[in-house]
Amino acid sequence: MNIKDKVLMLMKEEAYRPLSKQELVQIFEIGKKDKEIFYDVLKEMEEEGLIYKTKKEKYGVPEKMNMYVGRLSVHPRGFGFLDIGVEGERDIFVPANGLNGAMHGDKVIARKVASETAQSRVEGEVIKIIERGTTEVVGRYEGSKNFGFVVSENKRITADVFIPKKDSMDAKTGHIVVCRITKFPQKGRNPEGKIIEILGKEGEKGVDVLSIIKQNGLPEEFPKKVLREAEDISDSIDKNEIEKRLDLRSHNIYTIDGADAKDLDDAISIEKLENGNYKLGVHIADVSHYVREGQPLDKEAIKRGTSVYLVDTVIPMLPPKLSNGVCSLHPDVDRLTLSCIMEISPKGKVLDHQIVESVINSKARLIYEDVSDILENDDKEKAKEFSGVLDELRLSEELARILMERRFSRGAMDFDFPESKIIMDEAGNVVDIKKYDRRIANKIIEEFMLIANETVAEQFHWAQIPFVYRVHENPDPEKMQNLASFISAFGYSLKGEIEDMHPKELQKLLEDIEGTKEELVISTIMLRSLKQARYSPQGTGHFGLAAKYYCHFTSPIRRYPDLQIHRIIKEYLKGKIVEQRLENLKVIVEKAAEQSSIREREADEAQRQIEDLRKAEYMVQHIGEEFEGIISSITSFGMFIELYNTIEGLIRLHDLSDDYYIYDEKNLTLMGEHTKKTFKIGDRVKIKVDNVNLSMREINFTLVEKI
Repeated sequence: MNIKDKVLMLMKEEAYRPLSKQELVQIFEIGKKDKEIFYDVLKEMEEEGLIYKTKKEKYGVPEKMNMYVGRLSVHPRGFGFLDIGVEGERDIFVPANGLNGAMHGDKVIARKVASETAQSRVEGEVIKIIERGTTEVVGRYEGSKNFGFVVSENKRITADVFIPKKDSMDAKTGHIVVCRITKFPQKGRNPEGKIIEILGKEGEKGVDVLSIIKQNGLPEEFPKKVLREAEDISDSIDKNEIEKRLDLRSHNIYTIDGADAKDLDDAISIEKLENGNYKLGVHIADVSHYVREGQPLDKEAIKRGTSVYLVDTVIPMLPPKLSNGVCSLHPDVDRLTLSCIMEISPKGKVLDHQIVESVINSKARLIYEDVSDILENDDKEKAKEFSGVLDELRLSEELARILMERRFSRGAMDFDFPESKIIMDEAGNVVDIKKYDRRIANKIIEEFMLIANETVAEQFHWAQIPFVYRVHENPDPEKMQNLASFISAFGYSLKGEIEDMHPKELQKLLEDIEGTKEELVISTIMLRSLKQARYSPQGTGHFGLAAKYYCHFTSPIRRYPDLQIHRIIKEYLKGKIVEQRLENLKVIVEKAAEQSSIREREADEAQRQIEDLRKAEYMVQHIGEEFEGIISSITSFGMFIELYNTIEGLIRLHDLSDDYYIYDEKNLTLMGEHTKKTFKIGDRVKIKVDNVNLSMREINFTLVEKI
């Protein structure tokens, strides 16, 4: 146990009272020559938010002093919520006047100022900023004679950034710029900054995409030292390395992926054993062989956290030499892999497994659509083309359906919200938007990756090795109670304890509403009632999958947590995790989990913004046209309508001119005061595209009629 852990253990004891650093020196019997080192450790722990120093210079842990440590999420209306990252604990509400200079994304310590009541959650006030989450702001420059302001495009950055004239780079009003914050806000004072880049004029082609990339902190280029390290990696595999591994090159192994995928992380193999069991191999690119801990490639990978897919472009986690080259499991070339080989019963239970370093040579690169056409439509031409793996494909479907049935029987939820397929031409224009179907081939790969992820997570849970888990915590009881109240209006109910809701109850509700008019409204409210999945060093299970053990093992080319646990797995297999390494890994996995969760959220937000932009660009071409859709959401200011192609637009409340409509927040409906005409989620309507605001990425509809 290191000194940090010893300090925390002492301070978390029930009888502990805040002590000075001199008193702590005496308790831990720190010698005179080590005193300054110990003081540095205390300072480091204070900076990390692990401990807090009072005005009287005495130390304790924040949670015993009515304080909270967490990441701040600021609402566009000015208030914020502090995510303290503790299972079962609700976010802390921070009013606008309690932010005290903290900004969206900051890691802070907040003091409790009001306790939770039946009507409101715990209220806090920021007393210390541990780490700034925002150092650069992207926005519209507004200039005057002696100074200017940058109005952030991220509505969660609520304060305009003051720009002295000398730091404006001669930007003009209407320019979209990037500014670096030089003085952070204080109570009653805006942040101050200097412009470091002018992206172009508002409305210019390409500026909007660049703005989103910059706004979400997505890196555009790899540092030269990272590219140099990648280029030094050999395209061929050393024979000595192959001899150390399980050689699977003669096995019928293949990949199934999207048509435009270049970073092929995973390959599969399958056979039916004489005893009636299935032998499933999930073979994952051994990225950790090339990306070594602490080296430039690794530092850049954890900084990025994930590859980001932005409709017509990819910002990869690793340079193309690795992501599209030596790591990608292309056909007919030898590739290093980490394989999870499982024996699975006809009922879908994993009876035995091994995780092993391996080498493969993929026999085919299959496309989701082709495989689905063979299995769903009995496409003879495509079946003939892929005859070498046809038996395996049919066996894969057989096992996938068994795994699916087993997963659903334990209560796993499957939200089937439609995804968008945005089609661009070579000039970068949106030519079509369609609903993306999850067909049988997608589901096969999904099931095989899920079972591998669970199997790996369970082994390392019992091995008690520091690990990065994928967790999805139980929902907030209050939100479950609200959901129960809402569905009762439709004649449905939730059984069991609201405080300890089992996913099986929610899955049963999803089955009951399937195909009904209220399916969309209830599934939407249910999804909003659940917490967001994240990465964690503690394997507390995955509520949505109804899985006790879960991790991300199958995509190390594009996700850092997968890469990190590959390293741990390989060290464990080789017996290299000794006591000191265990201590190091605790720190490593905590950092990897936190950073990966942050970057995942940022990537998701960038992807959503780009999708919204592309959809708005597409609908500019259809202003004045009529479409049918369904009401997907109702708010106090209007209702959102989703068209068949997944595009969503808003009918504003003031544009419903036939009556004065009253918003019912509890039942999420709009009702006409005089006509009693009601709109609710799931209702079919005909709309006309009224206007599109590209800079705000907003599509506005007017109502033609309720169908």
